[in-house]
Amino acid sequence: QLPCHHKTPTPTHSLGSGSIGQLYPSTMRLCLALFIVVVYVCASCVVEAEGPCDIYAAGGTPCVAAHSLTRALFAAYNGPLYQVQRASDKTTTDVGVVAAGGVVNAVTQDTFCAQTSCTVQRIYDQSNRSNHLDLAPPGGAAHHSDVGTNATRTRTTLGGKPAYAAVFEGGMGYRNDKTSGIATGDEPESMYMVVSGTHYNNKCCFDYGNAETDAIDHGAGTMEAIYWGTCGGWGHGGGDGPWVMADLENGLWAGDARVNPGNMPIQADFVTAMVKGRAGGFSLKGGNAQQGPLTTLFDGPRPNHYNPMKKQGAIILGIGGDNSNWAVGTFFEGVITSGFASNATDDAVQANIVAAGYGK
Repeated sequence: QLPCHHKTPTPTHSLGSGSIGQLYPSTMRLCLALFIVVVYVCASCVVEAEGPCDIYAAGGTPCVAAHSLTRALFAAYNGPLYQVQRASDKTTTDVGVVAAGGVVNAVTQDTFCAQTSCTVQRIYDQSNRSNHLDLAPPGGAAHHSDVGTNATRTRTTLGGKPAYAAVFEGGMGYRNDKTSGIATGDEPESMYMVVSGTHYNNKCCFDYGNAETDAIDHGAGTMEAIYWGTCGGWGHGGGDGPWVMADLENGLWAGDARVNPGNMPIQADFVTAMVKGRAGGFSLKGGNAQQGPLTTLFDGPRPNHYNPMKKQGAIILGIGGDNSNWAVGTFFEGVITSGFASNATDDAVQANIVAAGYGK
């Protein structure tokens, strides 16, 4: 916005033998100039919006990984969100935000990928841990490297601004096996992801979270990741899904038993899915990412054979811990924290997601 234009008024009030403007014309001009400068600066400044990771930090559970294709997750973040590679010449470019704490600058991708196709090669970690996600290597389940998601497959809006997503369609996945700050053993952690509520299947495994460091299945308790979909072979919630469940390795858990009728499907265009792990127990929450609060789907003890946990601290997205890469899903943003977040923090994060304006 341009500042309002101001015209110096003709003095009409007198003080003694003359007006202030008549007695001190240079002072009046200086004050007017300063006023215009202040108005211009205030009209031009950008206020950084609080991000989910600012909320987690205030709650004592700081983000140790923060990944998003749609927006900054810290108020002060002004770096790249993800990297795309175009098919025509195999060159790459980073896609960042429009301003610190803001939404993605989708024009960068639109311009770079015009007249060709692009894939997402890397999703940057916005925390200071450099836990970036790159294309996943071969693993014990799928013995080939994964490919990147189509960068232009899904276009949405965030607060009225255009944005894209990581759309997994099988054979696609991202991973970081050499991380910093991610929980290991039985250490507590919290995580959430925002996903499409209408894109899923019953295959393994559309996950985001903590996994093995060598893409090999090391048994019960060596993972702790969020799962979204209708895969019910190991366990499931009530109804027909899709469900928010925890992938704890060798099992998708909707609670501490194979079936948890209280973990009901979430029907929404955009879904917030959350898993929190602590010594001896874990919590599952979910909700509509466009409106309303989170629902607690489970909060209780670990399943048999999963206590204590043996988490290894890698990060996966779109795949299982052993590179099981047959699931589909659409990822917009997600974080992993150090520590078990409070319910008040969970609620504040959900309110922040809703306020971001997915699909609006």
